[in-house]
Amino acid sequence: MLTEISPKLPMRSKAKTKDYYLDKLGFHEFGSTDFEGYLMVSKDKIQLHFFEFKTLDPVQNYGQVYIRVDNIDSFFQDLVNRGISIHPNGHLQTKPWGQREFSVLDPDSNLLTFGQSLG
Repeated sequence: MLTEISPKLPMRSKAKTKDYYLDKLGFHEFGSTDFEGYLMVSKDKIQLHFFEFKTLDPVQNYGQVYIRVDNIDSFFQDLVNRGISIHPNGHLQTKPWGQREFSVLDPDSNLLTFGQSLG
C-alpha cells in the first residue's frame, strides 16, 4: 500500500531554493539535520525534497509537481499578495477536467501546479 510521496527536484543553489520555499511560499525546513547539497521542506501535509545540481540549465529543467490544495482561491490570492510570480501560462482558472488550477516556477524552473477538485 502506498501512503506518501516526497518528490525530489533539482536545485542549483540551496540558499536560493530555501529562500523561495520558506520565505516566499511559506514552507518550513523539515528535519533536524542540515545535509550538504540536500534540502527538505514541508507545508501542511506535503514534503518536497531538493538535490544539488549546480550545472542545471533552468531552460532544460522539466521538473514538475502537482499539489492538491483546499481553498485554492484563497491560497492563490495569498501568493499574489506576497508578490509571487504566477506562471504566464498558468493563471488561476477552471479546467475542463474539473480542477481549478494555477502554476508557479521556482528559481530553477521547477513547475509547481496547485489544483483543487471541483467535484
